[in-house]
Amino acid sequence: MNRLTTAALGLLIAGCTSAQPKAEPAPVTGQLPLKYAARPTTAAITPADLMSRLYQFADDSMMGRAAGTVYHDKGVEYIASELRRLGIQPAGENGTYFQRIPLMVRAVGPGTTISVDGRSFAPGRDFIVRDARQFDAIEREWRNTPVVYGGMFGDAAGMIDPAQAAGNIVVFGVPQGWQANRGVLVQRYIQAAGVVVATIDSMPPATRQELSDPVMAMSGATQLQVPAFLYSTLDMASAMLGGRVGTMAVGAAGRAASATFNYTESAAPGSRNVIAMIPGSDPVLRGQYIALGAHSDHVGFGAPVDHDSLYAFYHVVRPKGADDGNKPATAEDWPKVRRMLDSLRALRPPRSDSIFNGADDDGSGSMALLEVAEAFAMAREKPERSLLFVWHVAEEGGLLGARHFTDNPTVPRDSIVAQINVDMIGRGGAMDTPGGGPGYVQLIGARRLSTELGDIVDAEGRKFVPMFNFDYQYDANGHPQEFYCRSDHYMYARYGIPVVFMSTGGHAEYHQVTDEPQYIDYNKLARVSQLMFNTARTVADLDHRLVVDKPKPDPNAQCRQ
Repeated sequence: MNRLTTAALGLLIAGCTSAQPKAEPAPVTGQLPLKYAARPTTAAITPADLMSRLYQFADDSMMGRAAGTVYHDKGVEYIASELRRLGIQPAGENGTYFQRIPLMVRAVGPGTTISVDGRSFAPGRDFIVRDARQFDAIEREWRNTPVVYGGMFGDAAGMIDPAQAAGNIVVFGVPQGWQANRGVLVQRYIQAAGVVVATIDSMPPATRQELSDPVMAMSGATQLQVPAFLYSTLDMASAMLGGRVGTMAVGAAGRAASATFNYTESAAPGSRNVIAMIPGSDPVLRGQYIALGAHSDHVGFGAPVDHDSLYAFYHVVRPKGADDGNKPATAEDWPKVRRMLDSLRALRPPRSDSIFNGADDDGSGSMALLEVAEAFAMAREKPERSLLFVWHVAEEGGLLGARHFTDNPTVPRDSIVAQINVDMIGRGGAMDTPGGGPGYVQLIGARRLSTELGDIVDAEGRKFVPMFNFDYQYDANGHPQEFYCRSDHYMYARYGIPVVFMSTGGHAEYHQVTDEPQYIDYNKLARVSQLMFNTARTVADLDHRLVVDKPKPDPNAQCRQ
């Protein structure tokens, strides 16, 4: 997003030119509408093409493209129809564009209970089991398992040492209005028997319902052995600790707890990866592939809310969207929210909204991938190595489609030379992130396996006008956001395939119903799409296979940033 005016509170796309040797996206200007009629696309990577594609793919009729639903199937059928129209070769199963993954629905079942000192606690009312898909068995138990107080989440210096937590159930408090980062806690306390976070009392009802809903998992997949992760009420946490959260010494012993966790499983509607291929021009090198990927799913739909009220609240109070958790508004925030909402009300009537369109996450990446595929398909000269385009399903459910593809690739796994992943590449303006603008892109993972790949991306970024301004801060080892572990590229990297993850970063629309096509910066999206194209072309035309000069990880180990 280039800029968001208070008067219009709509997207203004300025003509940010990106003169670049291999292509130059034409600028799009003007305030964007809620709906937009698609135009025919062209061979060049253009903002206009990307608008035409994304307004279809992230339309309300797609109902948020949740994996395992007919709405996601509708989205991937659109992708496949475009690939067919462009004459791009299928590379899925049985001569099709699709690879079906065995999705199942897993839910907390009857008989699940926790008992402490003669008191029983029930799921939904007293605790929520988070992400049952990660448990290593259908049933798990605690049998008089020791409980210790872990401290307050967010104060790393004041949290329990991981060695002291091993084998215990660790109970954490959370500052008012916060939500704990589950990934950080599970990774840090991987040897614990369980992690309990006392935060249910501050959750909005809709959040409690969302976290209690069944989860999507893959049937027959090896589950990670991780501690049971629960959200609890303060009452249950106090019963487990034998004292109030926040008043005890870190590491203090609580009361032993026993529990039975039961789960039910049922088949989910089939969901599919989409896979296509453009053969390389070199008869020797065409047996090697540059994989390009994005995820096609989002999170579906929920309870209706007022669109503009949510927009104003999140832009003022929670500018990183879902990554800001349940951060509360301050007294200073409310007048700003009111002014922004009044400006919107002056422009248009209230609109009820319940659909998580996923325009940026990851409609932007999915349509960029389709635009790049068209550009390569129409190019007079094809790259020397082959190109593999993969739209992964169920990224939002835990990278399930990427895991299934890399475990069961439709080309030999060791023939994949590199993977370029794009996820949320349609924003990154000054209103979204400090230092944002036409050149702002976050790069993650580019040198974790191959220094050469990182050097290539840097060199390609310098060819643009204005040059790309790559932000590497989120690639730092141990970064709490763990972006290296949170998108599909990691499923390739775990097998030693060099990856680069391109993103323009988070914003107020992240995982909100306000993530709609009207708020995308299409000039920026075209620039990043061109960067993806140029990087893929350069790697595909190298006179040698991309050098891997860093240690390869264990493909079955838990990701650690």
